[in-house]
Amino acid sequence: MALLGADLLQRNAEYVNALNVFPVPDGDTGTNMNLTMTSGVRELRGKPADGIGKATEALSKGLLMGARGNSGVILSQLFRGFSKSLAGLEEAGAAQVAAALQQGVDMAYKAVVKPVEGTILTVAKEAAKHAVQFARRSGDVAELLREVHGKAHETLQRTPDLLPVLKQVGVVDSGGQGLVYIYEGFMRSMSDSEGEHDSYSIPSEAAPPEEVAVPAARPAVPPLKRVQEPISSAQSRLSTEAIEFLYDMEFFINRKLSGTKTAFFDESAYKRALEKDGDSILVIVEEDLIKVHVHSRKPGDVLNASLPYGELIDIRILNMREQHRDLLEQEHSEVSAAEYSFAGLLAGEDVPVTPPGQVFERAPFGIIAVAMGDGIADIFLDNEVDTVLSGGQTMNPSTEDFVKAIDALSAEHIYILPNNGNIILAAEQAAELSERDVTVIPTRTIPQGLAAVLAFKEEESAERNTAWMTNAARQVLSGQVTKAVRDTEIEGVSIKEGDFIGIKEKTIVVSDAGLLQACRGLVSSMLEDGGDLLTVLTGAEADSAETASLCEWIAERYPELELEVHRGGQPLYPYVFAVE
Repeated sequence: MALLGADLLQRNAEYVNALNVFPVPDGDTGTNMNLTMTSGVRELRGKPADGIGKATEALSKGLLMGARGNSGVILSQLFRGFSKSLAGLEEAGAAQVAAALQQGVDMAYKAVVKPVEGTILTVAKEAAKHAVQFARRSGDVAELLREVHGKAHETLQRTPDLLPVLKQVGVVDSGGQGLVYIYEGFMRSMSDSEGEHDSYSIPSEAAPPEEVAVPAARPAVPPLKRVQEPISSAQSRLSTEAIEFLYDMEFFINRKLSGTKTAFFDESAYKRALEKDGDSILVIVEEDLIKVHVHSRKPGDVLNASLPYGELIDIRILNMREQHRDLLEQEHSEVSAAEYSFAGLLAGEDVPVTPPGQVFERAPFGIIAVAMGDGIADIFLDNEVDTVLSGGQTMNPSTEDFVKAIDALSAEHIYILPNNGNIILAAEQAAELSERDVTVIPTRTIPQGLAAVLAFKEEESAERNTAWMTNAARQVLSGQVTKAVRDTEIEGVSIKEGDFIGIKEKTIVVSDAGLLQACRGLVSSMLEDGGDLLTVLTGAEADSAETASLCEWIAERYPELELEVHRGGQPLYPYVFAVE
């Protein structure tokens, strides 16, 4: 089921991307759902299971850690609830599958602060509600999945009636379309003859009907160069000796494989034991499997403390000082892990630690920001940000990317600036998974992120910084210019493919064949209510002559306005504007 659903989604990811409401070249719902689903399938394949309970558990775990963007996080929550409902079962009938679908919907709605109808949530909700009703009349799982797919497809066609912007643009909801592809895979996996779908080359019927106009899928956007690797940006600024808890450990405790009776697992007591000589502790309990991550000075003690609870599997121990030395020698080379004698580790041998005078202490604060463009990344790094994760509208960081970045920072309190509305849920999910003290400032644009970081004051408390950063982000008006990828009309603005469109916050306010004209129209709209400072971030495609002409026009039109121009280097958007 999962494999075929993931395959259908993957083969149609660009089509789902093309359903993005705004005609911008970086609609990425299909990409995010595909990457999320791929992570889940990878985990499922790596952890073969006989029963449906264990299989859905593995799928859910992979989806959770690989979730990207709002659509990916919602998808992971749908299957998280699905998995919890089927936990412990070897097989499931129609009623149980229907109940699992409903529990997934309940969990997904709880994960979203302000659920919007006419989206993937509505498609999932209506399909689950129909499944519960159908299961009262029939116990046939194959027929149930056919009904689920049919109801999801039917609901998808109604999304334009529930969300006016979809009807205005003439598309169905992109996240809902992605979910329909997944459900179609589930249906076909049960109805096809054995081996008939092994190659996954069947044509899809999940596309919307003719009465809902949708754009043809556009060519894939070329892969963009990462601003910097999420971990090296922070680690390259540390000394090797500063790494106090030098052994990076990851392993699973399988409580079912132990030959003897396992002890009751007291999670709080176990974490306290790991904290004696470790930090960056992450313990995830999923029924009989416990995932453990810790940085420790005494790996033998960690393993000995874990043995009473079950058999240790998939053990990985890396020497982070050794990794750091390799990183400093050649930052972009593959880092080799040192090998250790498990006999010595299990014996609890002490590891030499840094002399007391050189012990590295945690900084009071650390900041993680998301950005696309080396110029923007440099601005963040020059203004108190410790780690910049590469991402934006295209290639959103996953929950796991955030968790790794959090683990890499040696700080008491960590702030995350997502700088994109589609990344906030993944950041918040990572904050919940982490044992660290993490606050997500819900910045939706790069200008908001820059305003937030400029409001940060290291000498103040976490509570005050949170309030100031959040308030500063709200005071900024953001705008950006990009090219339209299709003909459409939105809120009275007629748009032709190839035109430059100016977007103020979430609204397209201008469309013009000329870049400068589009920029002027956008800036004029942004300054309708005045402003003291206009910041311009030039993108990778910005021309210096056009930039000079634009700045000359701004200076003449708004002589009292303070103007700052910085090289951002962001792809797809030649200019990003901020008004304060």
